[in-house]
Amino acid sequence: MKISDFDYNLPEELIAQRPTDKRDICRLMVMDRKTGTVEHRHFYDILDYLNKGDCLVLNNSKVLPARLFGEKEGTGAKIEFLLIKRLEGDRWETMVRPGKRLKPGDAVRFSDNFRAKIVDYGPDGTRIVDFVYDGIFMERLEELGKMPLPPYIDRESTLEDKDMYQTVYCREEGSVAAPTAGLHFTEELLEKAAAKGVKLAYVTLHVGIGTFRPVKCETVEEHSMHFEEYYVDEETAAIINETIINGGRIVSVGTTSTRTVESAAYFDMTSGKYLVASGAGNTNIFIYPGYEFKIIDSLITNFHLPKSTLLMLISALYDREKVLEAYDIAVKEKYRFFSYGDACIII
Repeated sequence: MKISDFDYNLPEELIAQRPTDKRDICRLMVMDRKTGTVEHRHFYDILDYLNKGDCLVLNNSKVLPARLFGEKEGTGAKIEFLLIKRLEGDRWETMVRPGKRLKPGDAVRFSDNFRAKIVDYGPDGTRIVDFVYDGIFMERLEELGKMPLPPYIDRESTLEDKDMYQTVYCREEGSVAAPTAGLHFTEELLEKAAAKGVKLAYVTLHVGIGTFRPVKCETVEEHSMHFEEYYVDEETAAIINETIINGGRIVSVGTTSTRTVESAAYFDMTSGKYLVASGAGNTNIFIYPGYEFKIIDSLITNFHLPKSTLLMLISALYDREKVLEAYDIAVKEKYRFFSYGDACIII
């Protein structure tokens, strides 16, 4: 299967550069797998497609203000950091720019009480750094860091992004990109879903920088996914498993939630069904056409980049050609694409 099989034409002006004024007023495309039809709604209509006894699975990972701007000590050269992953204590794997300027032993100052020492080279051109600071690390990061907006958003991040590039239910810090399907939910909408009898289950998958890296090989089978950390607590596993055993639908909010529960799936001999195991793990699961879903029945997601692994994932849940036809319709109807864009639900 070729990567080019997942390409489509997207005018640049349809790439959303800013969030909508209110989270749930964005447009919602409904892709019906049974009828093969497409319907145009708004996200606040999402409850029309959720039933009593269904379970919404949401990723509660919180985006770090992971972009830092400082100066190299000794030269004053301007340096940009993007925190990728906490390794242990105050040691992080970090992308740096310009990379040629920083080698082990160098130091970068971000403020009088916040600096970093380069201790080693990391994978894929990254650096391993130790932070030195006064007080509490996350407080310093909140003061100095900026939200790591995706590269296709052609502007600097603002204070608005610190709020709107987080879900209203984010809790566990660790992502360098938002689980964007969840950005459309308001607290009111979640309360209405619960009142309707829809169960809410929260998983954690920390989104890594690999989500923005392009697929460089020619065939899908050649591509290797990056690893991401996930966690499913016992309460969440129990909610999801009870829903499955009782015949309810598992509706995943976003591809990260999907990858989490599919990674945690196991076959239960007693019920004769696939269920979700609680616990922590690392996953590089790659879902593309031919994959048989074990847990999820429906997916709420945004519109994804051409030739991306995310587009491949939704093409595994629905027919690839039908997905691309729907994307062509979205382009003609001038839907807004990517992180701050509109949403779709595959039912």
